[in-house]
Amino acid sequence: MESAKKSVPRKELVLWYPMRVSYGREEKIKEALDTLNIRNFLPMQRQRGWVDDKGEPHQKLVPAVRNLIFIHSSQEHITELKMFNKECDSLRYMTNPFSHSDDDYLLTVPDRQMENFIRVAAVQDDSLFYLDPNAEFLRVLGRKVRITDGNFKDAIGTIKRIKNNKRVVVEIQGVVAVAITFVPTVWLEPIEG
Repeated sequence: MESAKKSVPRKELVLWYPMRVSYGREEKIKEALDTLNIRNFLPMQRQRGWVDDKGEPHQKLVPAVRNLIFIHSSQEHITELKMFNKECDSLRYMTNPFSHSDDDYLLTVPDRQMENFIRVAAVQDDSLFYLDPNAEFLRVLGRKVRITDGNFKDAIGTIKRIKNNKRVVVEIQGVVAVAITFVPTVWLEPIEG
């Protein structure tokens, strides 16, 4: 007997899509996606804002990486949003320049990798800094570790040397990388992989 199970076309699968956003509309698109109950992630960071009349400094949250948002949906649904929702018309798919087939032409991020990235990038404090995902030092192999305690507990990253200091880097290759400025050595557990 042949299996009656049919495979779901890739464009119908719910995946994480890293999307480019033109004209710095990341926050407006996030707001529209939240209203539509579409899961998304926009990495944010604190930025020094202004000093008020009393001399007190203020901070504001801004997108950590300009023109980038992650959307957890199907390709079909995202394409419909781009076509029929005015707030989402500036979304652009990121493509894989090394793809040789239509199946992996559009960049997607595996759920486990995205959840790991969110675990780190969702912490909005000064212990994070974002890196150019194409920086040469990211290509150097490093030791893979799991963080066992603190704000980044259970995050998995790679130890990299950045500006003569060892940092734990969590990366979505070719899209975004974030480094944690300090993690005590006793909180780092080497893992295989």
